[in-house]
Amino acid sequence: MKLKICGMKYKDNLEAVANLQPDYLGFIFYEKSKRNFDSFIPKLSKSIKKTGVFVNESLDVVIEKVKEFDLQAVQLHGEESPEYCSKLKENCQTEHGLSDIEIIKVFSIKDEFNFKDLAPYETVCDYFLFDTKGKLPGGNGYTFNWDVLKNYPSTKPYFLSGGIGLNEVENILSFLQSQESKLCYAIDVNSKFEIEPGLKNIEDLKLFKDKLIV
Repeated sequence: MKLKICGMKYKDNLEAVANLQPDYLGFIFYEKSKRNFDSFIPKLSKSIKKTGVFVNESLDVVIEKVKEFDLQAVQLHGEESPEYCSKLKENCQTEHGLSDIEIIKVFSIKDEFNFKDLAPYETVCDYFLFDTKGKLPGGNGYTFNWDVLKNYPSTKPYFLSGGIGLNEVENILSFLQSQESKLCYAIDVNSKFEIEPGLKNIEDLKLFKDKLIV
């Protein structure tokens, strides 16, 4: 099981989180977010995939950020179309030589979800990410009903996100024993491990990783 820690903002805190060796670190490039990243990313272990999070951003800006911050993954958290995802992948590969960039498309869920919405994205992204539907595009701080994933029809691996904290460890362990979790590729955490927006609680993250990630 992979671990993604999202919403990094402050250099010293970022380095401390990176020392925990998560598989992905998320940097939010969205000006309306309290976690908007506008700083410098220090050199990190090559085992950590730097992930840029974007919300309905132009292709040119996304590609610019990918190159500027040497991102290995792009997480699309808005209403980006399948055509947008396809163009992003194609432009990264053919025009900029970024052949290994991963595209993660986010879908928000509360109590139900129409999984037919995933079909057009099957061939244009590498992973899906399921987050909680709320007022904000991420970082709302509460979980959705994971039972919805019993109807997951795809063979594409997905990230499980949305209000996951230390209090959800037992629920996650139980979920990971279920059939619907067989394609759960990673757990994505953010707001439940914060002292303030963008500032992560290192001890809580370490405890979470020790309990959950094997």
